[in-house]
Amino acid sequence: MIANEETFHHLMIRAQGGDKLCYANLLIECEKWLRRYYARKINPAAIDDLVQETLISVHRKRASYDPDRAFLPWLAAIGRYRWIDSLRKIYRHEHDQLYEEMVADPQDEDVTAKVSLERLLGMIPQKQADVISLVKIEGLSIVEASAKTGQSESLVKVNIHRGLKKMSALIESE
Repeated sequence: MIANEETFHHLMIRAQGGDKLCYANLLIECEKWLRRYYARKINPAAIDDLVQETLISVHRKRASYDPDRAFLPWLAAIGRYRWIDSLRKIYRHEHDQLYEEMVADPQDEDVTAKVSLERLLGMIPQKQADVISLVKIEGLSIVEASAKTGQSESLVKVNIHRGLKKMSALIESE
């Protein structure tokens, strides 16, 4: 049986009240939900690790859950942040490996992808390219990118959104 919003909400409220059995059941249901959530996003071999990292984050953030709000969007937000963090780790690892090689084969997929990404970033406005590079590639937070570029936090978010949308349109047009 798949737990619904009402079940998750009830289990979380009881868990926040100290009910250990409800907390154990909540984690079991969260694990099932997260496995389905990640199944469409990542390599199946990486799901176990990402689910465990997310459950640890749920455990750490459980006090921040507001009982007056829905549970699943809260869980999905935590899951999304863990997923993005895992993508950043993968990108950094691949990025580091790329620079460790003394001579790069121009036919290598990593080199081609990096060149393609740089070309795409060159085709959008510079302010959009700058914040996309800082936040999505280098892994800075919105606040850090804002301080580094002098753009407001909301402008950083808007520029990321517009830049990614424009890059997506460029890819589709090719």
